[in-house]
Amino acid sequence: MASPQTKLTQERDVPLEKVRNIGIIAHIDAGKTTTTERILYYTGRTYKIGDIDEGTTQMDWMEQEKERGITIVSAATTTFWKDYRFNIIDTPGHVDFTAEVERSLRVLDGGITVLDAEEGVQSQSETVWHQADKYNVPRLCFINKMDKVGADFRATIKSIEERLGARTAVMVVPIGREATFKGIIDLLTRKAYVWNTDDLGAHPDEVEIPADLKDDVEKSRHALIEKISETDDVLLEKYLAGTEPTIDELKAALRRAVISYTLVPIYCGTSLRNKGVQPLLDAVVDYLPSPLDLPPVEGTHPKTNEKETRKRTNDESFSGLAFKIQVDPHVGKLTYVRIYSGKLVSGSYTYNSSKGAQERVGRLLLMHANQREEIKEAYAGEIVAVVGFKDTITGDTICDGDKPIILEKITFPEPVISLAIEPKTKNDQEKMGYALQRLAEEDPTFKIKSNLETNQTIIWGMGELHLEILVDRMKREFKVEANVGAPQVAYKETVTKLAEGEGKYIRQSGGRGQYGHAFLRIEPKGRGEGFEFVDAIKGGAIPNEFIPAVEKGVKEALDNGVLAGYPMVDMTVTLYDGTYHEVDSSEIAFKIAGSMALQSAVKQAGPILLEPIMKVEVTTPDEFMGDVIGDLSAKRAQILGTTKRGAVTIILAMVPLAELSGYATTLRSMSKGRATYYMEPSHYEPVPKNIQEKLVAKSV
Repeated sequence: MASPQTKLTQERDVPLEKVRNIGIIAHIDAGKTTTTERILYYTGRTYKIGDIDEGTTQMDWMEQEKERGITIVSAATTTFWKDYRFNIIDTPGHVDFTAEVERSLRVLDGGITVLDAEEGVQSQSETVWHQADKYNVPRLCFINKMDKVGADFRATIKSIEERLGARTAVMVVPIGREATFKGIIDLLTRKAYVWNTDDLGAHPDEVEIPADLKDDVEKSRHALIEKISETDDVLLEKYLAGTEPTIDELKAALRRAVISYTLVPIYCGTSLRNKGVQPLLDAVVDYLPSPLDLPPVEGTHPKTNEKETRKRTNDESFSGLAFKIQVDPHVGKLTYVRIYSGKLVSGSYTYNSSKGAQERVGRLLLMHANQREEIKEAYAGEIVAVVGFKDTITGDTICDGDKPIILEKITFPEPVISLAIEPKTKNDQEKMGYALQRLAEEDPTFKIKSNLETNQTIIWGMGELHLEILVDRMKREFKVEANVGAPQVAYKETVTKLAEGEGKYIRQSGGRGQYGHAFLRIEPKGRGEGFEFVDAIKGGAIPNEFIPAVEKGVKEALDNGVLAGYPMVDMTVTLYDGTYHEVDSSEIAFKIAGSMALQSAVKQAGPILLEPIMKVEVTTPDEFMGDVIGDLSAKRAQILGTTKRGAVTIILAMVPLAELSGYATTLRSMSKGRATYYMEPSHYEPVPKNIQEKLVAKSV
């Protein structure tokens, strides 16, 4: 039998309609990586099934992933199923690595959402579902862990419909539940399959439909055919006339419905026990789109801002999106690129339209997690890694220089937590700067800021785990030893009313002086709307060449708020007047004047502090519910509601991040270790006045 390596090279020229770019997305611990491992095993990509508990999985290849049993970086691989080519991205479930999910969804054509049959739709499942909605990614649902105590197929489908607002097409009926779960019945074909464990589930047996399930199968099948027929006028007419559409007609209609996001097919199984994965693979082939099924990719022309489109074919001019940077110890910087149109050739030059720069394609690699295979050229629909790009970062478009296009960027959430870090020795200082810069290139939600007064560096991230992993990577991959402070909440500052300010900078020190004078008006914007600079200068009160300098001064001043030195956000700053001096005016003078004017205006505009609010979901046995809610209320929480599921209650609340320090320990001791919680950043809200006063006093 050919090895996967040679098989991969031989079969790369699969026609585009037989390519599937898919991602596996889910809540932490729903079984994404386990499902991916089974897919790789059944498609012949690996000869041994990896195990998370043993740290032998293919896709979780980083040391930290193996130790913690979680996925941290999205891993890409290519495999084959029934002469179809799957490019698969396994994404993290932990919210601290939301950037990895966001960037993966941006470049996928279809997704498999994995859900835990006992837990149903959890908070993170909801978050990734809405991220996939944002990028219009057609998806299938796989209800995993059907063998788990408390697994409930119907309740999970209900939660998909209620919490995710999805129109489901239930494709299978499970045979057995919890410990007795052994197979599924395919509703369209009325075929029943059971998996015996002796061959790791590679070959299911076809059996008779159990007598006690026959009624349920017919009822569910009737409902499925009705749902599919409703999406297609021709089938609906046929169905209403009493003629059942053929299986091929139903499959074709369902495929169209999935691609247009009107139906979501539901499958079930247990990846860990090797049951139910093959029907899911068949569903990827039958219902998820190839690049050709999707509309042409849209973007804008970098110079004219006019709308541009590219057909997703090899003979169109080249366009692709850099969606991930990875620093590889062996080959240096890898830039992952999703090719939308045309082809990319090793050794050639391409154009980065986001930066307006030429880039050289040194080498092209096909990735399988952290193993790689060199290729000479890559085509539309492929996901490849490029070695040799210097300036390209996440979200940049690369394209044909003669036909430039800028594709939609990837948006990332703002970091909510920070900590101070300083090198242990002089030798570590230089290495630390290099390491942080490399890690920030890889991760767009990781920010760095130097504090020159204390010689400390402040790093910002999405959560304590996120920063812990980054510090750990710095130690292991870049051999940097550092002292790390306690995590701090990332507060922000904003204004509450309209105000004006004046900044006048005059220096006379023999010879040529400095002169800059600007008037600014500031007004608040809605929460999360960011900063906007408006040039309203009339009659040349300030010459055009100095206006960017004022804007630069304003932006720099925004980094240090007037209350407690936190970054300022959510305001419109209008430059409406000023004066200049024929000889003495300079860019630096206007930059300083802009900064002074902003600070003067902010002081009069009712500045307030904003704090990050977290969406918290606590799953607790009923007996501890009162204590958990009481404790959350004492933490300034807003309780949004509770949901009962089996013997546990799920409490949903909005809680200020500042109150959640050490919450894992508190919850554990309150519930004798039986309650669990999950949190993710939600939004920013004003800090209550009494707490704001304490924070301001502390910063003085």
